[in-house]
Amino acid sequence: MRDVTEQRNSLLAAAAGTAAVAGSYLVTGWTPSFVVRPVDQAIVNLTPGPIVTFMIETVGDAGHLIHIAMAFAVVIGLFGAVAFAGLRLSARTDRSLAGAAATGLVSWLLAAALAGGPTQAVGAAIPAAAVVAVGGLPPQAPDPASGGDSPVAEPAAGAVDAVRRRTLGAVAGALGFAAATVVGRRSLGSDDGTLADAPRSEGAAERLRELESASLAVESDELLGMASPIGEFYNVDIAEFDPEVAATEWSLTFTGETGAERTVTFDELIDRPVEHRAVTLRCVGEDLNGRKLDNAVWTGTPIRPLLESVDPQGDCDCAMLRGEDGYYVQFPVDVLAEGFLAWGMNGKELPTGHGHPVRVLIPGHWGETNVKWLSEIELLNVEEDGYWEERGWEGTGEVKTVAKLWDEGITELDDGRIELAGHAYAGTRGIERVEVSTDGGGSWSDAALSDPLPDADVWRQWRHVFDPDGTHEVVVRAVDGEGNRQIRERSDPSPTGSSGWVRRTVG
Repeated sequence: MRDVTEQRNSLLAAAAGTAAVAGSYLVTGWTPSFVVRPVDQAIVNLTPGPIVTFMIETVGDAGHLIHIAMAFAVVIGLFGAVAFAGLRLSARTDRSLAGAAATGLVSWLLAAALAGGPTQAVGAAIPAAAVVAVGGLPPQAPDPASGGDSPVAEPAAGAVDAVRRRTLGAVAGALGFAAATVVGRRSLGSDDGTLADAPRSEGAAERLRELESASLAVESDELLGMASPIGEFYNVDIAEFDPEVAATEWSLTFTGETGAERTVTFDELIDRPVEHRAVTLRCVGEDLNGRKLDNAVWTGTPIRPLLESVDPQGDCDCAMLRGEDGYYVQFPVDVLAEGFLAWGMNGKELPTGHGHPVRVLIPGHWGETNVKWLSEIELLNVEEDGYWEERGWEGTGEVKTVAKLWDEGITELDDGRIELAGHAYAGTRGIERVEVSTDGGGSWSDAALSDPLPDADVWRQWRHVFDPDGTHEVVVRAVDGEGNRQIRERSDPSPTGSSGWVRRTVG
């Protein structure tokens, strides 16, 4: 009988833990106040660098799903353990409300510790307590023949059925509550909602038209869509939960080895000279022919005048940039001085997922170096490793030259010829030409290129058409503006970004 009771309590505890997490989500949404967030952040921070690299190179985006699933399991287990103790208390006192009250109180304290707020913690405490209250009545019914006090008396069949129904009802109710919470929250739409125009965004529309007009005419509508700066932009962060920073509360502080520390508010920042830059970002963790390469027009202001105003000092001539999400990257001061503080994206205010209200953009460098939710620039005296350098990656290196050929870029034309089209990118070095071979590298032809833009840090599209003759091994390589050909030898993303010539079998 004890084993059955323990199994029943374990099931109810799991249901209570699930209900607690769902209740927190109902109150907070997918925000930093959600109880899962700090556990997820801890898992990310404590995962050894080699494991992070392995997950990036072998699992890719699914790695985020794995660590968030682990965080959910841990948090459900924590609240489940609290509920299990509450169920034990109910059995010992013969009062389910005693166990429910204890579960609610401890769950509230736990949620407050995780979420950082006593009010929002109620969202987790009430559902957990409710499950214990409903399912926490002692499983044994008094046996009149034994005087009603024997702890080993077998319950009557009717009592067993009642307990089973009560248990299943509590579990079903908890799961139903969780499902309804997810559906209800999703029906409210994205957290970003409709983005307002970016402050002082005049001119962004003109740059968007320039970027679109420079696109090359190709048959693939899907490829044209990917070339549009208005389309969906890839998004990679160290954790699943974006910081929530209001523009009115944001500030950027220059600290460390400076002639004078300085703090800049958002209103002060947007009053500075405004630029609209078309900039491509590429993720260092993507494979050679990956999809994490996108364009946008960013609205912001150059960082050089602000740096000069604080008189950078220190022997290493370097600075550490820090974001509200705990991310940090080191740059040489002269490289940082070429950067750009952006508060707008494609004529709208910067979305939360891209660093609202302010992020940094460093020309020609990997996307992971462009810190989101920027809050501090610390001038250093001695070089320090950044977040990814501590995990075995290069850190702040320049992007490698690459030409890509995705499935959407291979199209059979009406006349039977094959159109190949894609994108090439080399950071601030620009793209000089793209070379295409249809015989595995035996011979090469120059592809047609889209017009270059005044911004050097933008991709160019390429296009090549040929008459098919059976199966062809297509090879694509780019040459940057300094005359350097794309590296032939293949390499994994770690530690300096993937390399190699893109090869596809066509026909």
